[in-house]
Amino acid sequence: MNTKLNEYIEKLASTHQLSLDAYEYVITHRDEEAAEWLARKARDISQSIYGKSIYVRGLIEFTNICKNDCFYCGIRKDASCSRYRLDQEDILECCAEGYDLGFRTFVLQGGEDAYFNDARLCDIVSKIHTLYPDCAITLSVGERNKESYQRLFDAGASRYLLRHETADRDHYHKLHPSSMSFSHRMRCIQDLRDIGYDVGIGMMVQSPYQTAHHLAEDLKFVETFHPEMCGIGPYITAKDTPFHDQPSGSVELTLYLISILRLIYPPMLIPATTALGTLDPVGREKGVLAGANVVMPNLSPVGVRRKYQLYDNKICVGDESAQCRHCLENRMDRIGYTVVTDRGDIKLWD
Repeated sequence: MNTKLNEYIEKLASTHQLSLDAYEYVITHRDEEAAEWLARKARDISQSIYGKSIYVRGLIEFTNICKNDCFYCGIRKDASCSRYRLDQEDILECCAEGYDLGFRTFVLQGGEDAYFNDARLCDIVSKIHTLYPDCAITLSVGERNKESYQRLFDAGASRYLLRHETADRDHYHKLHPSSMSFSHRMRCIQDLRDIGYDVGIGMMVQSPYQTAHHLAEDLKFVETFHPEMCGIGPYITAKDTPFHDQPSGSVELTLYLISILRLIYPPMLIPATTALGTLDPVGREKGVLAGANVVMPNLSPVGVRRKYQLYDNKICVGDESAQCRHCLENRMDRIGYTVVTDRGDIKLWD
């Protein structure tokens, strides 16, 4: 490892911040030795806060209908995928099964589907909150206005995932149609923080047109915003999108960035994503060993899982919920970690 890279990694580990240029240098000059060293530091600091506990989130993909036409997304408005939406009864059945399996966080994720207006979604959230008061409710339903976010928060949702995808304005507009706004996306993220949600952001690694400088901007955004969660995964190509012929991203770089994220904000909740497992059979295990501490098994009905294809060849689309839960439990056990029945709140850290 060269001296300058060594100095930057040591500085990041001790101060949890770097300049934009330093982040870019750490990315562009990485090597196997640096990756191993960063992963070791990331594991150590994660275990000092969370031990070897891995938190599980029960993911319910309740609609693949979306008004947006993001150029990378397999459920974009103009995609020819088979559409579906779950009704309230379906969603509550997923929660009941998940609760019995030990889940204490439910993540309701879907496209920006106008059918789920504030009245309908608040009713669903309120019922889940009433039935399972010991559980956290996370929403991942895209951009809404601040009043909508407040109503959902008042109904019982306490966490919200809204991946920023890229912290660079110009890059954002290369990934999205002109109807979407970088400023509005960032405004939504700040609105969520102002209301009091635990906020999750995240980005794709090696998405089309992405540079090391763009990734450095992402890291700087995490450093300044301090999200409660940051989900990153390799970009994976989706058919029937404008990027269908673009190469997928790198597991290696994603793991390297997970370790950096852990050093930037040590208590942050970082998932080992399904995308990692899609590109590498042991990608999620590698994610945990790089510093991640969350996994998100799927609670969606098996009959709709193949329809929620944000990218090609997504794993676990044919597994029952119990299979997903126990499979991940066994995978984590093999690398010395334990899946715990817990809300998995972020822990205080000095």
